[in-house]
Amino acid sequence: MGRDTRADTGDVHMDTSGQRGHLRQPEPPAAGLARMIERTRRAQRWWDRVGFAARRRFLRRWASTLTRLAPRLAETMRAETGKPIPVGITEIAIAVDHLVWAANNARRVLGERRVPGSLLQPEYAARVSYRPCGVVGIIGPADFPVFSPLGAMGLALAAGNAVILKPSEYAPRLGRVLIDSLTRVVSAPVARLLPGDGAAGAALCEANVDMIAFTGSPEVARRVMAACAASMTPVVLESGGEDAMIVAGDADVDAAAEAACFGAFFNSGQTCVGIQRVYVAAEVYDAFLARLARRARGLSVGYGRYADLGPILRPERVDLVRRHIADAVERGASVITGGLGAIDPPFVAPTIVVNVPVDARVMREETPGPVLAVTRTDTAAEALALANSAAYGLGGSVFGGRDAEALARGMRSGMTSVNSVLAFATLPACPFGGAGGTSGFGRVHGDDGLRAFTQTKAIASRRFRSPIRALTFDRDPRAVTAQVLRAIRIRHGNYR
Repeated sequence: MGRDTRADTGDVHMDTSGQRGHLRQPEPPAAGLARMIERTRRAQRWWDRVGFAARRRFLRRWASTLTRLAPRLAETMRAETGKPIPVGITEIAIAVDHLVWAANNARRVLGERRVPGSLLQPEYAARVSYRPCGVVGIIGPADFPVFSPLGAMGLALAAGNAVILKPSEYAPRLGRVLIDSLTRVVSAPVARLLPGDGAAGAALCEANVDMIAFTGSPEVARRVMAACAASMTPVVLESGGEDAMIVAGDADVDAAAEAACFGAFFNSGQTCVGIQRVYVAAEVYDAFLARLARRARGLSVGYGRYADLGPILRPERVDLVRRHIADAVERGASVITGGLGAIDPPFVAPTIVVNVPVDARVMREETPGPVLAVTRTDTAAEALALANSAAYGLGGSVFGGRDAEALARGMRSGMTSVNSVLAFATLPACPFGGAGGTSGFGRVHGDDGLRAFTQTKAIASRRFRSPIRALTFDRDPRAVTAQVLRAIRIRHGNYR
């Protein structure tokens, strides 16, 4: 398990059972939530009117405030979730980068643009704009309690929306710091905090908000979608992944092993786009596995400020990880590192299993901990088919040379990294979201993420009298018919 740093508990909050605790706050009653939404809606109308340039200034100042608060945020994150300081600081830095990108690019992406007329209707000119939805409810996860909600908040606010944030009940203070820090910059309440557990999230979905952005499990995502369906409230859902890595025969084996180790065990394996399955070409399999195992055995686990892996956030997740490992072993898998004997709640040592049957739970379900299944493959086609066999379709990774890009294009995932892991999540311009299936739908980040928090508005204006009077009953039907047929034959009748 590496050097044990669990003695350094610092300011970690522990409940009476000895498991990591969390702060629960009472959620407001339905009437209180309705008033909160109405007040937020009034602030949103002002926020929309100030325009892109003013919002850019406000959001960049917020980014500067968060940058100054980064050490405090990281300490709070460690206290609430046990996340080691380097992991927390990295999360905060990437989140701030995404916030600034949204502020800087909102006008370019969402500003009004002209679209051309057509052969049949040259008299028309059209414009397309993107209007904010209004009040956006954001339900954040515990795994990335700053990066995930701040990514959505930055996009929503840059587009002119106001926000109600329901943070994870396991990280309520982080949610409070995010909202309070924005209030220092923008006096109007364009973002409000909705504390509480799942019941508060359910109330938000059933309330009169204009959009919901949710990050969490598939089970809860289905409930969110069902609740929003009653009012036709649009949703963006990110509901996890079971990401695969392909290591081709011409891959840099050292680099692939280093990346697989980080992709699988970063944040103690509690990463929606973490690597859970690796499919390795037979000719490099032994070398890859040896290098990967050596790296995994050298990782430290504990409460220490600078441990490589911290605790698993919730006790039920430890139990689920245990069941997944036990299921794989019962089906004939072999444990290379970690395993059942290396589970010491709330900690799970980095675990590598091989010879895992395709129907094992670790190959079919998201495992919320540092568990990685490695499989030998004979061909790239076999590796790609196995990678695409999961119900999820969130992210993925390919290590290789000549055919790496082609394999990445063939992977059924919303995002894929080539000769790296998780890169798509760190780049603000890259859209982030699943390719259907259990991973959800919709996008955050990038141009697509900005547009996801808007409603498209098109305006067509007639500039002069119509040469072909097709859109009126004040016409000669026979003449118009002949004119329309002549026009489409000239324009579209000679394609080969």
